[in-house]
Amino acid sequence: MRAVKKIRLLTCGIDRARTALKTLSMGEELFMLKTLITDFDITQEVDVLVIGGGPAGTWAAWSAAFSGAKVVLVDKGYCGTTGCAAASGNGVWYVPPEPEAREAAMASRESLGGFLANRHWMERVLDKTYANVNLLAEWGYPFPTDDNGKSYRRSLQGPEYMRLMRKQIKQIGVQILDHSPALELLVDEDGAVGGARGVNRQTGNRWEVKSHSVIIATGGCAFLSKALGCNVLTGDGYLMAAEAGAEMSGMEFSNAYGISPAFSSVTKGLMYSWATFTYEDGTPIPGASSRGRSAIAKTLLANQQVYAILNQASEEMRSSMRLAQPNFFLPFDRAGIDPFTQHFPITLRLEGTVRGTGGIRIVNETCATSVRGLYAAGDAATRELICGGFTGGGSHNAAWAISSGYWSGEAAAEYALDLGDKANQRQLKAIGEAALKSKTAQKSTLKPDAVIKAVQAQVFPYDRNYFRTEQGLSESLVTLQSLWEEIGDSQVENKQLIRARETAAMVATARWMYSSALERKETRGMHKHLDYPRLLTLLVLRHHCFIQ
Repeated sequence: MRAVKKIRLLTCGIDRARTALKTLSMGEELFMLKTLITDFDITQEVDVLVIGGGPAGTWAAWSAAFSGAKVVLVDKGYCGTTGCAAASGNGVWYVPPEPEAREAAMASRESLGGFLANRHWMERVLDKTYANVNLLAEWGYPFPTDDNGKSYRRSLQGPEYMRLMRKQIKQIGVQILDHSPALELLVDEDGAVGGARGVNRQTGNRWEVKSHSVIIATGGCAFLSKALGCNVLTGDGYLMAAEAGAEMSGMEFSNAYGISPAFSSVTKGLMYSWATFTYEDGTPIPGASSRGRSAIAKTLLANQQVYAILNQASEEMRSSMRLAQPNFFLPFDRAGIDPFTQHFPITLRLEGTVRGTGGIRIVNETCATSVRGLYAAGDAATRELICGGFTGGGSHNAAWAISSGYWSGEAAAEYALDLGDKANQRQLKAIGEAALKSKTAQKSTLKPDAVIKAVQAQVFPYDRNYFRTEQGLSESLVTLQSLWEEIGDSQVENKQLIRARETAAMVATARWMYSSALERKETRGMHKHLDYPRLLTLLVLRHHCFIQ
C-alpha cells in the first residue's frame, strides 16, 4: 500500500502531493514527507509543457488545456507572483472593434517602430486581446467602472491579474511546478522538441517532463539590472531555444532603458508623462521627457545628476494616479518624498529585451518556431510583427503576451494531439551545452558572479548600448566572446547550476544583441547607431517582403 501511494505522489504535482499526504497515517506521512524532501524527482509524460508562468505562459497553458491537452507548466518562481507583469499595473492594447479607433491604434506607433510592424498581425492581436480581456471580466477580474457603470479595461493590476490566471489554469487541470526552472530541452532523433529537464530550487532535486510539444514563455532578458520584477528574466528561454536550433529576430531592438528613481527599482514610465526633468539647480533639461530619454542619458553620461518632479499633474489627477499605480508611489512614501511637489533624482535602468522587441523568431500565425514541436510566446518571442523596432512597458507587449500565449497553446495542443501515441515511442536526449557540459578537460571552476559583472559592464553603459557605435559594439563582442569561451571551458558546481545557466543565457543574449546591431547600419526604432544616424528606406521594403 505504501509503495502504491508513493508512486501516486511521484506522478502528481507538488500541490496534489500535499493533498495526498493528508490521507496517510502518521507513520506513512513521515515516510512520504522525507521522500518528498529528499528523493522527489518528478518524471512525467504530458501533451504540452509550458516553460514560464507569466501572462504569456498562463494564457498558453489555459489555451492548451482548453483544447484538450494534458499540460504541465514550470516556473522559475511561484507562478502568479514572479515577473514584471505580476509586480505592478499593466496598460493593455485594448481597443474596441471600431474602424476609426483601430486605425488610430495601429498608426500610433508605426513611425516610432521604424515602420517595421505588420498591419495583419496588429489586427489579429487587437482582435484576440479584445476577446481575451473580455474573458477576464467573465472570470471575475475586478475592472473599475465609471459613473455610468461602463467598465474600463485598458489596464490590469498585476497581482490580481496573475492571481486570477493561476486560479484559472489550475481549475482547468494544468499542473504547476513552482520554483522549478528549466535548464535544457529534450529533442528526438529528428531534432523535434520533446520536453525539458530542470531543477527544483527549494529541494535541489531534478525533474524531467517528456512532452509532445513545448512552449517557451520565459520572458526577455534584463541582465539582473534590478528593474522591478525583471531579475528572474535572464534570457533562459532564448538559450534553450537556440540550442535546439531556433533562430532569433530583431535582437538589435534590445536597448530599452526605463526611467527609475535613483533610490528605487520601479521603472514604470507612465507617470513621467507629467514630469519635468531638470538639472540639480532646477533648470529644465532641453528635450528631456518620458519619451525624450536621449537627453536624460546624455546628461547622465556627462556625470550630471538628473532630477524629476511630477508638477504637470493637476490636483484632481493625483489621487487617480495613485490608484492606478500604487507601487509607483511606494518608494516615495517610504523616503518621505512628495513627487508632485519635490524634485527627486532619477536614473535609467536597462530593461533589455523585456521592453525591447527582439526575441525568438516565429514562423507562422501559430507562433511556432523554426524547430518542430517548439513554440514561443510573450517577451520570449519577437514582437517586431506588431511593434517594429520600438515598444515599451505593458500596452503592445501585454497584448502580445495574451494573444501569442493563446495561439501558441492552441497550436501546441493540436500538434501534440495529432502525434498521439507516436510521441511516446521517441528516443529523447538532452541538448543543453553552455554551463552544463565543459568543452575541455580543464578543471577551472566557473565564477558566475564575476562573469555577470563582466557582461553587465558591456550592456549597462549608455555610451555602449543606448548610443551605439561600430567600435563600441566590436570591442564589446570581443569581451563577450571571451566570456562565452570561459563558460564553455569551465566546470560548474552543482549549487551554482541555476545561476551558471542564467549567466550563460545573459552572455549569449548580449552577443546576439550586439552582433545584430552591427549588421543594422542605420538608426531605426530604439536602435540608435551614431555612425549611421539616418534611416534607410530600402530596409523597410525588404522587411515587409520578408514578414509577409
